[in-house]
Amino acid sequence: MCIQPVLVRGRVDHIDEATGELVHRYTTVHEPGGVLPIACKTRRASRCSPCAAVDRDDTYQLISAGLRGGKGVPETVSIHPSVFTTLTAPSFGAVHTCREKDGRLLRCRPRRRGHTCPHGRPMSCAIRHPRDDNKLGEPLCPDCYDYTGAVLFNACASELWRRFTIALHRALAKQAGLTSVALAAKLRISYAKVAEYQRRGVVHFHAIIRLDGPAGPLAPPPAWATHSVLTAAVERAAPSVQVVTPTAPTVPARTLAWGREVDTRPISATGILNDGKIAAYVAKYATKAAECTGTLDRRITPGERIDELPIRDHARRLIAECIRLSEAPPLEDLHLAAWAHMLGYGGHFSTKSRAYSITLGAIRADRASHQREQAIAAGLVPDLTPDSTLVRAQ
Repeated sequence: MCIQPVLVRGRVDHIDEATGELVHRYTTVHEPGGVLPIACKTRRASRCSPCAAVDRDDTYQLISAGLRGGKGVPETVSIHPSVFTTLTAPSFGAVHTCREKDGRLLRCRPRRRGHTCPHGRPMSCAIRHPRDDNKLGEPLCPDCYDYTGAVLFNACASELWRRFTIALHRALAKQAGLTSVALAAKLRISYAKVAEYQRRGVVHFHAIIRLDGPAGPLAPPPAWATHSVLTAAVERAAPSVQVVTPTAPTVPARTLAWGREVDTRPISATGILNDGKIAAYVAKYATKAAECTGTLDRRITPGERIDELPIRDHARRLIAECIRLSEAPPLEDLHLAAWAHMLGYGGHFSTKSRAYSITLGAIRADRASHQREQAIAAGLVPDLTPDSTLVRAQ
């Protein structure tokens, strides 16, 4: 049950259009307190875990349908080549990290010859940080950390992904010895992705990429389109993508690109990365946002003082950089002030290509239809004909 419902008051009349007769009336007068609680339907687990759980389950069904079929997607889609790809951000400075090997915690950043940065801070750390350590993601030297680059990368991450999808299509065409137009007549790239925040405050993308025939999941791709071909195309496309930011008076132009760590693994029904595990892994990130980095889960109002916000110092510096950069006219299209609480990232957290699988809207419509059928069967609402019934709400 939603923990922060929207309370509404009023009535709904169902009127027969042919006769003008009132067929049924619902009113909140008989509800407890005279109001009807409506679920907030937020996707953020930090705001309302019950509603976020529904969103997570819907995302699971969406991802799963594109890997094993169902929800109108044929089961033959499970044999289409698909990979799980992670595109990360580059380094913007050394941060505290949790390192493990064979179940043992390792030292964060051990150095035999300890040296200091230009600001006199040591650039080594011999602490074994557990996964829940608050220092994870904090820079070893905040003055050396490239906060400008981190904020601009977050702001341009969606554009980097868009250009990656274009580069991936071209890379597949080159491997097949075809033009981009000719490839589109033989093959279609379908994908679903989610954004995840790392503890250092930058986003990276987890994506399921699948090869279909030109008609989408209804048709198989050409025989030459295999897991290895798709993996090679991803590895070729990712390093080739760049975004150049506008030049501002106090901010020189930057060339942004993905980090060197591009992880691509095949997905199979019986392998280590099977469809169930991938769907569950991707779905859990649909309910998370930047709050895991120590920032806010709401927008920052103009009257708030940044130095008084209950957040980590690292997140505070990222937010301050968002606001500083937003004042430069060439960067105003990035809307950094509006997305300061998201550390500059203003894109969608869960997106998919048109032909990947069913939509979240269709899943929610099916649920609403099912709930209505149950209400009719229980006698709570009349079984009315939608085409001949006028619904008037107040």
